[in-house]
Amino acid sequence: MSKRTIYIAIFVISIITLFVVQYQYLKIGLNVAKVKFNRDIGESSQQIKQELGIQTQLTFLIGRALVKDDKYFNMSLDSMETASKNFLDDFLKYRLSINGIKTDFSYRLFTRDSTFYLKSAHTFAPDTKLETYPIELQGYLPKLVNRQVILELQFKDLNSYFLSQLNGLTIPSILCLLVIIVIFVWVLRSVYWQHKVITTTNAFINNLTHELKTPVFSIGLATKILEPEVPSTKKQFINIIKQQTERLNKHIDKVLELGKLEFQKKVFKIEPLDFYPNLKKLCEDFEALSSLQNIQFSYSLEGDTYPIKAEATHLENAISNILDNAQKYSDDPMITLKAKTTAKVLEITVSDNGIGMSKKEKSLIFKKYYRVGNDELHKVKGYGLGLSYVKDIIKKHKGKIKIDSTPGSGTSITIIIPLNHG
Repeated sequence: MSKRTIYIAIFVISIITLFVVQYQYLKIGLNVAKVKFNRDIGESSQQIKQELGIQTQLTFLIGRALVKDDKYFNMSLDSMETASKNFLDDFLKYRLSINGIKTDFSYRLFTRDSTFYLKSAHTFAPDTKLETYPIELQGYLPKLVNRQVILELQFKDLNSYFLSQLNGLTIPSILCLLVIIVIFVWVLRSVYWQHKVITTTNAFINNLTHELKTPVFSIGLATKILEPEVPSTKKQFINIIKQQTERLNKHIDKVLELGKLEFQKKVFKIEPLDFYPNLKKLCEDFEALSSLQNIQFSYSLEGDTYPIKAEATHLENAISNILDNAQKYSDDPMITLKAKTTAKVLEITVSDNGIGMSKKEKSLIFKKYYRVGNDELHKVKGYGLGLSYVKDIIKKHKGKIKIDSTPGSGTSITIIIPLNHG
């Protein structure tokens, strides 16, 4: 199972867990809201029962409407019933709102035997599921009609009302979940896009390096054919061609493996070795090339053994990249390489007299495709991949890189690799 699949699985499980927790939280919130509503409706019922239990202008009007007696009012019986319904509705709405209940309701005022009946002007559809809260009235109205009087409050869809009371907490939680999901999908798309780019790049590199194999082989073959006919005074040039052809061939093979490194396949084999002969050979080859290009190069290797754990070819390539950069960014290159061991590490320092770097550039040079800017950048060939490669290689060797540079005063890059005391 790939890491990508594991990450997706972990994310999906996390999101499901968050939804379950949110659902349980909503259930608890709804229960709390229901308990609070029942408490509020209880307090409201007591206040309504108390105020409708005495004779007031409101209860007198309601009583007259129940017994259908309009002799005390200068209006028709229908008008008196409508007025009593509206006044009772306003009274109930006021009492409920005082206790924090602000939702649609209707009511019925009736006696047990339905002899007297009064209902709200606002009623719900017949098939609406209602929550009812009956209040048995005492005092003035029951005595007036000489029967038990019930005021029934009716509410619909209380769950929606309870949810609305939790909006201040549930909406931010839902928004956070949505944001997390959107960010994850965006990251997943980005990773997929990068994976696709890497795959395409590796395919291009593979094709390119295989195409380079043919001319490298031809150069090597031509060198062997010409070698017997070359005068002894020119033999050193033949040797340089053979060395660099062999080195180029190794580079091509390693470039083919670089794509696999992106996917962390086990092609990077670190093993115990003495790096001193490798480093000395690398310095000798670079010194021979430097003499042909009028580059001043010197090296100093303290001690006679450098025991480390390394992948020799990649580590050599990393040091060669640093030497090549020292050459590229200097008008009249003067390059030195110094190596020494301390109690715990091998230190390899490459110094030059080049253009140097600013503090900002030092923090960026190990990023892919970044190149140090200057007025003559077009003279420096490359793609900004060398130091990114160097960083990855040193990291795989559990090492560090230090940079000491000042604009206009050159650069010193130090590679630090742990020694192998085993």
